[in-house]
Amino acid sequence: MTDDASRQQAAAILAMMQTGQKMASDFFEALTRQQVAMQDATGVVAPTLPLPEPDAMARLQQEFAASHMALWSSMLARKPGESAEPVVTPEAGDRRFSSPEWTANPMFDYLRQAYLINAGFLSQAADSVPLNDGRAKARLQFLTRQYIDAMAPSNFAATNPEFISTALDTKGESITRGIQNLLADLEKGRVSMTDESVFEVGRNLAITPGAVVYENDLIQLLQYSPLTETVAQTPLLIVPPCINKYYILDLQRENSFVRYIVEQGHTVFLVSWKNAGPAESGKTWDDYVQEGPLTALDVVRDITKVKKPNVLGFCVGGTLLATALAVARARGENPVASVTFLTTLLDFSDTGEIGCLVDEASVSAREAAIGKGGLLRGQELASVFSFLRANDLVWQYVVGNYLKGGTPKAFDLLFWNSDATNLPGPFLAWYLRNMYLENNLRLPGRLTVLGQKVDLGKIDVPVYFFAAREDHIVPWKTSYLGRALVGGDTTFVLGASGHIAGTINPVAKNRRSYWTSAQPLTSPDEWLAGAEEHPGSWWAHWTEWLKAFGGRQVAARGRLGSARYEPAEPAPGSYVKVRA
Repeated sequence: MTDDASRQQAAAILAMMQTGQKMASDFFEALTRQQVAMQDATGVVAPTLPLPEPDAMARLQQEFAASHMALWSSMLARKPGESAEPVVTPEAGDRRFSSPEWTANPMFDYLRQAYLINAGFLSQAADSVPLNDGRAKARLQFLTRQYIDAMAPSNFAATNPEFISTALDTKGESITRGIQNLLADLEKGRVSMTDESVFEVGRNLAITPGAVVYENDLIQLLQYSPLTETVAQTPLLIVPPCINKYYILDLQRENSFVRYIVEQGHTVFLVSWKNAGPAESGKTWDDYVQEGPLTALDVVRDITKVKKPNVLGFCVGGTLLATALAVARARGENPVASVTFLTTLLDFSDTGEIGCLVDEASVSAREAAIGKGGLLRGQELASVFSFLRANDLVWQYVVGNYLKGGTPKAFDLLFWNSDATNLPGPFLAWYLRNMYLENNLRLPGRLTVLGQKVDLGKIDVPVYFFAAREDHIVPWKTSYLGRALVGGDTTFVLGASGHIAGTINPVAKNRRSYWTSAQPLTSPDEWLAGAEEHPGSWWAHWTEWLKAFGGRQVAARGRLGSARYEPAEPAPGSYVKVRA
């Protein structure tokens, strides 16, 4: 190599390092500005964001420069019409650049790989920030990923070859359709994830037959019609989360968890939460506990004349149910025969990615804005959950709907995901502070609900915990910690996949797998090391467990409700149909 060439290469590497330095500097300055803005809005002083150690930053800049030089050299050496071995490749499961247009054209291939190098550099820079606060570190990593995902060349018309090829193939019609899709979504206030015209609650979703047998300001209580000649004498009450519509448990006939339970010979009741409006804007956690699980239990006992029903809580519904049972026990009552918690947190010590968004500043802001009254709009909450998986639940549809002018496929789960619910401000603020921020539920006597000291250890009946191994909303190892908090014998089962796909796993499809172990209480890792994997759905395992608490077989009742609680309207009722 000549002296001139060496000097040119050294200058290029220096320029690349300076580019990396400026990129990191600009990024950290943007994060600092966000922290200052949060402080100005809430009055809560946010922790100062330290910069990475100089040596660590210098190493990253050198690697950054070397990667870009290797990419540039690869592009220069590439012969027309030939492909080149990539310098960097997407992570497994990243489908943004899977179309052949990204590699066929050298310019787009360069854009793709340059973005991946830049993304890796920023991600490593965020990881190297010396933060001892785990929540603050997780928040930094989350914000970094949001920035990286948003800036992908696939998200912009000028840098996405699929946009260009689709526009050419359709003679520009895809651009027109994309603009129409964008305008329609702007009117709806959200990105369309499915063809919503295909589904309707009560027509082809939430169609398990039953009736509303009770209603108050917060719930409608559904009782489902028997599908077997005999049923277990002890009924089952299901408490779903109030942050989503209940029909995730009753989608279509072939994937309805509710229908499956009824088909196994159980009398099933289910709480359908009201989509909060102005009239409910002052409702508190106490209100939800009293008007939800506790009232539903009273009605179920009155209708069936069974003193101790079985109960099941899903996600936040499980947290509410646990609180309600602890209140009942503090009152001297012994209200249930068994408890099932599906993907539920009782200990909030590690709440995953959601937890990184909850800090003193953000909670104080919520308390100031809506803590005394007001609503958290459902769409805001839905957006938070979507951005936890932004490439799958946001940018994929931005590209498909707007850049390529497509219509997303009909998918019942994504229709449900878009059917957001509002939450009362006082309920939300209390929940965020006492669960996510201060983790008070796990401490006996720390919380007072409905005038009673809450102690989960007084829940001294058999408890079945189900968690999902890839759950990013309720991390399974944290869900496992709930075993140590309750007072009864516990069974823990771990399912494959995530928060929803792991839970809604019909037996008939025989997909995925689950893990069981008879080990006594131990650490989550030790439990998994000794667990046995089983193919198929955990549903069958759970219904077998539930048999022990179902009592004797009795003839199925010919009518729903009772003289006191007459059926008011067919399932799914009216509350679930109210759109946010």
